[in-house]
Amino acid sequence: MSGHVFFAHRYYGYDDALYAAVRLISVVGTSALSLAEIRDTLPALANAPELRIDCTEDRKFAVVEEVRARVRDLPHLDVHEVDGVRVTSADGWWLLRASNTQAVLVGRCEASDTDALDRLKAALAEQLRLSGLEPPDFG
Repeated sequence: MSGHVFFAHRYYGYDDALYAAVRLISVVGTSALSLAEIRDTLPALANAPELRIDCTEDRKFAVVEEVRARVRDLPHLDVHEVDGVRVTSADGWWLLRASNTQAVLVGRCEASDTDALDRLKAALAEQLRLSGLEPPDFG
């Protein structure tokens, strides 16, 4: 959504438009498929728009820490703790992070279909409620 591209191949965490372009040219150049054909092989995913949750400056980082502590050891979840908390389950993933520039928490969800997306949004909403916040209607 933000236009950032990160790679989990060869080097994780490199965020640079020129590097992304060179990597794409490399893939297309070594593939028997055209760029359009490569795109057509990508899975169709359901994702939520950026979810913005009002949260005071003095509370936003604490809420992320509370959520992280609750989900860290839950079974059947893979939790990543870089720049917020990203929770991956059989349904897909959701992310909660504190904005560095505004008094908001930012959430994202992505799943293989809309039913799974609804479950992820509900899981994120429940975590917000457990921290005393009323989540907006995630639609």
